[in-house]
Amino acid sequence: MLGSIGKTLIIIGSVLVVAGLLLVVFDKIPFFGKLPGDIVIRKRNVVIYVPIITSIVLSLILSLILFIISKIR
Repeated sequence: MLGSIGKTLIIIGSVLVVAGLLLVVFDKIPFFGKLPGDIVIRKRNVVIYVPIITSIVLSLILSLILFIISKIR
């Protein structure tokens, strides 16, 4: 029982570390989040950001990477 909780905590921690690294890296990419079709609504104290095209591009890239990995295996 304790072994499975430990493994679960290690996996959750690893996912959080990877997510944090991705957030740092995505900040450095110049076009990320600024593609045509991404919606930004700015009001007085509120900013609403809807990255539609960026999400589609990331989905296509990840699908291509996973497809290539599956063909290699």
